[in-house]
Amino acid sequence: MADPTSYRPAPGQIPDVPGVYKFRDEHRRVIYVGKAKSLKQRLANYFQPLASLHPRTATMVTTAASVEWTVVSTEVEALQLEYSWIKEYDPRFNVKYRDDKSYPYLAVTLNEEFPRVQVMRGQKKKGVRYFGPYAHAWAIRETVDLMLRVFPVRTCSAGVFRNAASAGRPCLLGYIGKCSAPCVGRVDPEEHRELAAEFCDFMAGRTGTYIRRLEKQMTAAAEEMEYEKAARLRDDIEALRRAMEKSAVVLADATDADLIALAEDELEAAVQIFHVRGGRVRGQRGWVTDKVEAVDTAGLVEHALQQLYGEESGDAVPKEVLVPALPEDAESVTQWLSGRRGSQVSLRIPQRGDKKDLMATVARNAQQALVLHKTKRASDLTTRSRALEEIAEALDLQSAPLRIECFDISHLQGEDVVASMVVFEDGLPRKSEYRRFQIKSFEGQDDVRSMHEVIGRRFRRYLAEKEKTGEWGEDGEVAVDEAGDEGRPKRFAYPPQLVVVDGGQPQVAAARRALDELGIDDVAVCGLAKRLEEVWLPGEDDPVVLPRSSEGLYLLQRVRDTAHDFAIRYQRSKRTKRLRSSPLDAVPGLGDTRKQALIKHFGSVKRLKQATIEQICEVPGFGRKTAEAVAVALARAAPAAPAVNTATGEIMEDDGGTTA
Repeated sequence: MADPTSYRPAPGQIPDVPGVYKFRDEHRRVIYVGKAKSLKQRLANYFQPLASLHPRTATMVTTAASVEWTVVSTEVEALQLEYSWIKEYDPRFNVKYRDDKSYPYLAVTLNEEFPRVQVMRGQKKKGVRYFGPYAHAWAIRETVDLMLRVFPVRTCSAGVFRNAASAGRPCLLGYIGKCSAPCVGRVDPEEHRELAAEFCDFMAGRTGTYIRRLEKQMTAAAEEMEYEKAARLRDDIEALRRAMEKSAVVLADATDADLIALAEDELEAAVQIFHVRGGRVRGQRGWVTDKVEAVDTAGLVEHALQQLYGEESGDAVPKEVLVPALPEDAESVTQWLSGRRGSQVSLRIPQRGDKKDLMATVARNAQQALVLHKTKRASDLTTRSRALEEIAEALDLQSAPLRIECFDISHLQGEDVVASMVVFEDGLPRKSEYRRFQIKSFEGQDDVRSMHEVIGRRFRRYLAEKEKTGEWGEDGEVAVDEAGDEGRPKRFAYPPQLVVVDGGQPQVAAARRALDELGIDDVAVCGLAKRLEEVWLPGEDDPVVLPRSSEGLYLLQRVRDTAHDFAIRYQRSKRTKRLRSSPLDAVPGLGDTRKQALIKHFGSVKRLKQATIEQICEVPGFGRKTAEAVAVALARAAPAAPAVNTATGEIMEDDGGTTA
């Protein structure tokens, strides 16, 4: 625990201008990012007596070991830089938003020659028009199915499209009129793109134009006694109206707005957002966040706005954003939102009428989401804290192990030997810091030797990064951090308080020996043996036995099982890659296309091995030099083990035949 006065800037050093500041811990990792209109006034608030600070703020300033700042010209620049740094460094003490699911969007791929309508999740792509998010993918498919009667836009994948084009026959949707079949030339690219544009206009809320146009066409068809056409148009109108009914009108003035509401307690906050387009609720999403910093409702709103619009632009940022409380610097946030949209954005609290009523509905949804979250994770924070305390007590540690790293070895009968490292912080997995290892110092099966190698490699990297970032210098002096200004530790630069190995006494002894050889004595080591779930400590003849109902044992089991699964997945991927390897992989500059050309020309690898250099040269794209390289690679390759047909027990030849 650091004393904040030890790194407090000297009087007069902090400028009285807008800027963004970073607190770093003793390992130079950024643990908190903030912004301020006046850096001088804001940073002074952190260096008050600890008793006068909020408990979370006090924890942050005592965890930190230094503070630095960057001056900007305006508050809007400070807002953008703060968002960028939070996204880049993932500081431990900043509010962390996490979606409770990956919400589906209705997407139109306008970046393709023939735009496609489909369900999309994850990161948004350039050139794709998005509508939503929706609560369920089936809701998107129901809406699209209704609208394809009127706007028969392509919905098939690239593979299906190519197959239909090569066969000259459309798919089923083309035959029943729910696709304009551009794959077989029923419409040209311009006509299909116009259909996609009309589909997008309808989804964006401009519905009246199309309904009125279809009604006129229906009336004209009836007057001309084209009753079948009129009936078809009638059904089209009904389909569009059913699609519209799926999102009822909530704001009569065809408003485009996002409504954001919060429900919070001392530890967590639930955020709910309703996306209203053309007066209709087009999508809904929400998430729950841990309040790891001292933040009020206005601060949570500002963080939510950064999360929602930090990477959006254009129409994705609505004209109006309704919130329960305005951020501290509402004018700067409004300017930032307007810059993202490219036109003026209104940020305000609804005071009366339909918008206030709808905001109350969003707030009720947020409250229900928080209650549901707390029910699903009942006493989760308390449970994690108790688990860490039980581990600390059982292993006689000075403090709870906030960072745990677990190592596991995996192989198949001594082949493809690999290791995994998983990281848990505050009892939760930190997947971005998982690592995989290949055993390099020897071949064969030796779990103890493998564990020694992996632990040694991991902590040698830690010592190298620690020296590189300047945490110590010669003669005990602190060196200048020349390469660590980016604030993010390089791969292995952050040490754990506890190392867990999958295994018993031998593996634990190997891990402890590797640490001792490197002079590391401030990292605890234990092992968890699968047979009786016993916890082994270095140098102890008897294991530590935790009660079966212990939360500490459950956390250790979860850490161990996560490392085991991660190692097995890596080992299987290596084995699959090895089994799929070909002698042709050894030929430099020979890509997949030319490999396939060789196999297609000769029919099999066996026949290719029997070919002469002159015969290989007959393949398009192969000169004599490349043909010689292919012949040499095939000559050097060891004969592969014969494949066996598991159904018949017959041995398969390379050319597809069998032998008894």
